[in-house]
Order: sequence, then structure tokens, then C-alpha cells
Amino acid sequence: MSAILLEGKPVADRVFGDLEARVKALASQGIVPGLGTILVGDDPPSAGYVRKKHEACALVGLVSSDCRLGADATTDDVLVAVESFNTDPSVHAFLVQLPLPDGIDESRVLTAIDPMKDADGLHPANLGLLVMGAEGPLPCTPAGIQALLAHYEVPVAGRHVVIVGRGVTLGRPLGLLLSLKRPHANAAVTVVHTGVPNWIEHTQRADIVIGAAGSPNLIQPHMVRPGAAVIGGGITWEGKRLVSDVDESVAEVAGWITPRLGGVGPTTVAMLLANTVAASERASASSKSIGK
Repeated sequence: MSAILLEGKPVADRVFGDLEARVKALASQGIVPGLGTILVGDDPPSAGYVRKKHEACALVGLVSSDCRLGADATTDDVLVAVESFNTDPSVHAFLVQLPLPDGIDESRVLTAIDPMKDADGLHPANLGLLVMGAEGPLPCTPAGIQALLAHYEVPVAGRHVVIVGRGVTLGRPLGLLLSLKRPHANAAVTVVHTGVPNWIEHTQRADIVIGAAGSPNLIQPHMVRPGAAVIGGGITWEGKRLVSDVDESVAEVAGWITPRLGGVGPTTVAMLLANTVAASERASASSKSIGK
């Protein structure tokens, strides 16, 4: 069996095309969408992710602001940076690059972000909207995975999706998103983790398996039903090599599979920019309403 590669670039290009038109419409009103990033410490992979986000902004016509804090920054230091972006009208949405260094209270930081400027969709208020099935900024990697499945016409509605991993940035919100009664969702979703003794029995029965644990090569061929769609959502750096949760040999049995590089990554960045443009559109609509 030769698996169909779920490459993220065509999906991202389609999203960027839509965003370019929306950015031009905003520009006609004198508005340029702005994305802010806050990077704490000197972790090379995190710095690389932030750089790619700023490069994507330039491609679509967004302006970007980058705040860098040293590895010795405290929670209060990060909160000051968050408040600076909260009150900056040129920054329509922003994110704090995760993971944060040890000793920084991640929950306090995420909660301090203005929900209307939440580029990552991880503020508790926006996660609550997701729980309710209401409109709001979606967590970027889950939204990117959904877009990937939709683009390649992988059947989702009524299918059994197993997500391996329950983290707040990926596993948990993705389970909510794919179970909603919406297009490209409406699935039966099971969220498992490596603390579940029989978790492999779940993946072996699944129509779609999504690795979301951040554990390199966790998903192996014998864990996958032949013909299933397999998504590597979690990634890990091993030296200078980026490794997916899904071992490359799974392509021998899968019907669809993400490549080790260029799968979920491009769609995640695309959804980040989509959240930013949507935030600028909301700000524009709000200012017009106030001006009436």
C-alpha cells in the first residue's frame, strides 16, 4: 500500500490566498493586521518557530512585532510584555511562544492575554467557546489538522478518530473540534495517552490516528489499521533533526500520512495568521460600531 502524503504547503497556500484578499480589504480602510510574538529564553527550536511566523506575515502582508526576553525573565517580566501587546492598537493578535522556561507560570501568562487578541486560541475564554461550539479563535495546530483532513478529503464525519495525547495545546482541543457537529468534523473521538494500558488497541481500530504526545516515533505500523489516515501532530527535536510522533515506516500500511517535515507545521502557521486577520477584522468592526 502506498499512502497519500498529506503535505501542508498546498493547504497553507490556499489559506494564504484567502487571507491576502482580506488583508487588501483591510488596507483599503487604512488597517494593516499586526501579529506580535513574545519569546522567552534562548531555545533554538522556539526561535526557529517564531522566525517562520514572521516570515509568513511578510508573505501575506501582515506587520509583525517581536518581543524577546532573556532566559532569566520572571513571570512578572512576561506579564509586563503581555500587557504591552494587550494595549498596543497596532498589534491585533499575539502569542507567547510555548513552552516557557521552567519557573514561569504558564497559566498566569496565558490567562493574562486579552481574549480578543489571542492568536493561539489558548486563552481559557476561547477554549470555553470551543467547548460550547461557538465562534472564536481556534487553537492553531488542531485547526490546521482539520484543514489538512478537509483539503485531502479524508472522511471524518461518523468516523472513529483516536488522538494519542491530551495536552492543552493539541490533544484536548483537537478532540473537541473534531467531535463538533460541523463540516469536516462530527466524528467519534477517543483521546488516549501512554498511561492507558491498552491504548494500542484503540489505535488499531481507528479510521484516523493522530499522534499528539510529543514522543518521537511513538506510532508504529503494527498500531495502525491498514488504510487508516495517520497524522503526526506532535514533534520532538533530536539534536538537529525534527522527529514526528509517527514513525515514517507507518506509510507502509496507512492510506494517508503526514510527511516527517512539511505536514502539520505549515497549516499551523496558516491558522495563526488566519486568527490574526480575523482579530483585525473584529477590531475594525468594533471601531466602526463605536463611531456610529
